[in-house]
Amino acid sequence: MNRIPHFVDGSRTTMIEAGGDGRHGEVFDPATGQVAATVGFASAAQVDAVVQVAARAARDWRDVSLSRRANVLFAFREIINARRDELAAAITAEHGKVLADAAGEVQRGLEVVEYACGIPTLLTGNFSENVSTEVDSYSLRQPLGVVAVISPFNFPAMVPLWFVPIAVACGNAVVVKPSEKDPSAAVLLAQWFTEAGLPPGVCNVVHGDREAVDALLDHPGVRAVSFVGSTPVARHVYTRGTAAGKRVQALGGAKNHMVVLPDADLDLAADAAVNAGFGSAGERCMAISALVAVEPVGDDLVARIVERLGRIRTGDGRRPGCDMGPLITAAHRDRVAGYVAAGAADGAKIVVDGRGVPVDGDDAGFWLGPTLLDQVTPQMSVYTDEIFGPVLSVLRVDSYDAALELVNANPYGNGTAIFTNDGGAARRFQHEVEVGMVGINVPIPVPMAYYSFGGWKASLFGDSHAHGRDGVHFFTRGKVVTSRWLDPRHGGVNLGFPTQT
Repeated sequence: MNRIPHFVDGSRTTMIEAGGDGRHGEVFDPATGQVAATVGFASAAQVDAVVQVAARAARDWRDVSLSRRANVLFAFREIINARRDELAAAITAEHGKVLADAAGEVQRGLEVVEYACGIPTLLTGNFSENVSTEVDSYSLRQPLGVVAVISPFNFPAMVPLWFVPIAVACGNAVVVKPSEKDPSAAVLLAQWFTEAGLPPGVCNVVHGDREAVDALLDHPGVRAVSFVGSTPVARHVYTRGTAAGKRVQALGGAKNHMVVLPDADLDLAADAAVNAGFGSAGERCMAISALVAVEPVGDDLVARIVERLGRIRTGDGRRPGCDMGPLITAAHRDRVAGYVAAGAADGAKIVVDGRGVPVDGDDAGFWLGPTLLDQVTPQMSVYTDEIFGPVLSVLRVDSYDAALELVNANPYGNGTAIFTNDGGAARRFQHEVEVGMVGINVPIPVPMAYYSFGGWKASLFGDSHAHGRDGVHFFTRGKVVTSRWLDPRHGGVNLGFPTQT
């Protein structure tokens, strides 16, 4: 059985066999149900040791030139690009998503690395000459120091890559606490940052559960925390972190709707609903879980989805031809299956039942096939709760206004999509809907890296979204300088071509 390495300072690998009280976790292969590795859970004292290493490294890293930081990011990008198959394989082995989906996760994370490579431009300030007589003013953005990234299980590479490259590029040192369910991707990324030339201690990984999380939230040496996960935990992270005086961005859960108007291309809409509802076994914060059919298209749309679900092959993500893998743990699979039973008990119609689906894989894997529920109402738990699994609920409404009211009444506000050929309806929807990310004939509207990712309402705690300009601002703080120079100095004559070091 493998033991997951714990990075203390990003340059040397050490093992935490267990935390101070002997605690450790088991990492499963979801496709076989077997324990594949163990990982020791860091105690609060061990978290403190890692933060101290990061704090020492941050003092030097902040003074490294922007061009050298960019060079490290470019080298890091090339390593990921060359070894993306290795990273995708590690994701599939521990998370369960099929290799093609894991490769897509790596690609989306790589886009943020490429954005961070432009840090010399992203940190440019403003300058005003002669704001008063012989007085100039200019603005700077400077790093915070040590920042923490607490990452979820569903995107073990992409979510760390949303935050770490930008935080490092801005001059900070980072402590990453990955999910204990699939921690190896974060370890690989830390190794590759070291290979790219990042100094020891700038990128660190600490494993653990809530004790490690709370230790990071309470630690006075941690200046900011980035988190992605469920809404209850996001609320806890935000409340505890801000109480300790930290800057916090905590991205929570979702109940993403896809509204289909009567004029929509129903084949396009059916394809999109299946792709967005069942990709990564529905374990995506941007998955479509509520399909809102504006009548009279409900029956036709459901029939087209059923036809497509019949072609989905559930199985081991490492096997060719499999479209959807297992869920992350047996407990989570059972929880999702429980929602299917609850939906039926509440009066929903089970059109396609994923329980007991035939699979191309080990019978002991954590399987649940694509599930389609129709005639769902807003009072049912399959609608009110974030299920985080391969369950798509169909709700039927009579008008655009009823669809909009349904979406806006939901406590979550992460993302939503509308499918229509009516430009006026689409424009009205993007203006009126109360969510952070909107797709028009695009089912999963995840922004490109140079825009920012984040929702509204109970899907976000804090004022900053992930990556893009919001990310740069989150990992830096502003400073304005007002200066007067009465006797300018000269540097002498040098006819050589000027260089940046």
